[in-house]
Amino acid sequence: MQRAATVLVYSDDANTREQVRLAAGRRPAADLPPVEYLECATLPAVLKTLEEGGVDLCVLDGEAVPVGGMGVCRQIKDEIFDCPPVLLLIGRPHDAWLATWSRAEAAVAHPVDPAELAAALASLLRKRLPSLA
Repeated sequence: MQRAATVLVYSDDANTREQVRLAAGRRPAADLPPVEYLECATLPAVLKTLEEGGVDLCVLDGEAVPVGGMGVCRQIKDEIFDCPPVLLLIGRPHDAWLATWSRAEAAVAHPVDPAELAAALASLLRKRLPSLA
């Protein structure tokens, strides 16, 4: 039996977290295991969850307040051993260079396009979980 992939979703906005869950769904691609979501609304919650381990991918809201996902991404890349890949939600396509600065593996524009989000999520999960795909 395949284990579920664990995706951490960070945003101070519950609606944004819900949009991510609904857009990606329980299985973003047929060749991947089901996904379980862990929702975090604060930076301390993100750090605690990542330190506990078991997270396969992070989706971070670049527009979150008071700590934006770009800063969170850069911090966790520096502080978390074997940090999972990060998919960053950016406010404008022109902000893609900031996603690169933050060391995110992928970025999609907000509001979320379900097909684009699911494809990006699936691509990152395939790289992280090759034995499960």
